[in-house]
Amino acid sequence: MSSNADTPVSGFLPPRWFIRAAWKIHKALYRWSGGRFGLRAPRSDRYGLAYLTTTGRRSGVERSVMIGYFEDGNGVVTMAMNGWGAPEPAWWLNLQAQPEATLALAGGTTVSVVGRRAVGEERDRLWERWRQLDNGLDGFAARRPTETAVVVLDQQAD
Repeated sequence: MSSNADTPVSGFLPPRWFIRAAWKIHKALYRWSGGRFGLRAPRSDRYGLAYLTTTGRRSGVERSVMIGYFEDGNGVVTMAMNGWGAPEPAWWLNLQAQPEATLALAGGTTVSVVGRRAVGEERDRLWERWRQLDNGLDGFAARRPTETAVVVLDQQAD
């Protein structure tokens, strides 16, 4: 079930300020370490962590954020969740305006990607995979007033 309307709100969620601070500290650790710390590859039972760089939709300036992801074919899949807060994350709004981005992965690999929203059966399949990685997914998603976008970052040939 990927609909927010049918899902009861459940699961502990720290205060919004704490979630934002944790992600900022994580991003700073990655940058301060020169990329040596902060990223991890996904496993069958755990999502990975990557560093996504988009182009600001209004400023045109590069903006970077840490994201959770798993691999699917030649791309990676993430959630436009904004710490389960109501607003859409800025990186997702940026990708909708300018889909080309770069993604830094564990091991020092950086790839060019194009972002898009998964829809229909693809979204349902990818949502189910996220549910396997996070059994509280539906309860957390129910906290948002709109459907959480499942975002596919398709790798591009350089």
